[in-house]
Amino acid sequence: MDEARRARLTDWLRVASGDAALAIEGMALLSGGAIQQNWALDLSGGRAWVLRTDNAATLAVSHGRAQEYALLRAAFAAGVTVPEPLFLCEEAGVTGAPFFVMRRVPGTAAAHRVVRSETLGGGREACVRALGRELARIHSITPPRADLAFLGAPPQDPCRAFIADQRAALDRQRRPRPVLEWGLRHLERTAPPPLPAVLVHNDFRTGNIMLDDAGVTAVLDWEFAVWSDPHADLGWLCAKCWRFGNDAQEAGGIGPRAALYEGYGAVDDARVRWWELAAHIRWASIAVDQAERHISGVERNLELALTGHMVPGLEWEILRMVEARDAR
Repeated sequence: MDEARRARLTDWLRVASGDAALAIEGMALLSGGAIQQNWALDLSGGRAWVLRTDNAATLAVSHGRAQEYALLRAAFAAGVTVPEPLFLCEEAGVTGAPFFVMRRVPGTAAAHRVVRSETLGGGREACVRALGRELARIHSITPPRADLAFLGAPPQDPCRAFIADQRAALDRQRRPRPVLEWGLRHLERTAPPPLPAVLVHNDFRTGNIMLDDAGVTAVLDWEFAVWSDPHADLGWLCAKCWRFGNDAQEAGGIGPRAALYEGYGAVDDARVRWWELAAHIRWASIAVDQAERHISGVERNLELALTGHMVPGLEWEILRMVEARDAR
């Protein structure tokens, strides 16, 4: 961030915090964040904050920063372990894009470290039990909510709504994706009956969860949250594509599925596995979209380009999962 923007940010933070003497002593772009940017702010008085703002290009399904800030506030109030939301700036004139500021928390979210550690989160089983409890807190948030009105009306049938959304996403692609269409048809044939919609994080996975050796320190990245079936979050976390190579630990590559269910409470395993297949289809569709951001020239980025190369592996897993489900 250039000096002029840093000066404007300092002035804005002084007003927002009520501290006329506030000074930014350090500022660094954090790793990760293909869709958003996260800046670590070290401020006078020993304060450690994070500024979250937009990258050059965003996904159409991603909420804006004001919406994500509202979600963070709702989660914080519900007892979910999230960084405390502090300030929101909806004007682009300060740094070039809207942003919000939250407290910085300790820990790591680096997936390659998390899935290989026997101690992060308090140990594998303890960690995934805690993740189950976090999901239960998230799912305690139910519509209607005036502060979350931007989420729209909850779907009458979250499973059918997911299928329709994914089919529309595939129809927008430049190239046909027959395996994804085939997977969607299988979901359509096997869709469970609807449940009342709740708040679903919609990206609750290894890589978006901060851990230290004591436990969970933060659930991050709320930009995709929706009203949906609560089992969607459980299926997303258990999807093989989020185990980062540690496939034996079905809950995010961290620990056993049974411990996740134990932490959460009442779980319909068959419904979770329906959403697990759905997770692979959705992630494949997102990966195609992210690659298109690079290919189109809107945002030249090696990470985005490489994401597109994940699609064939996801398609193979979709084929395997459908075959296994049909064999039952």
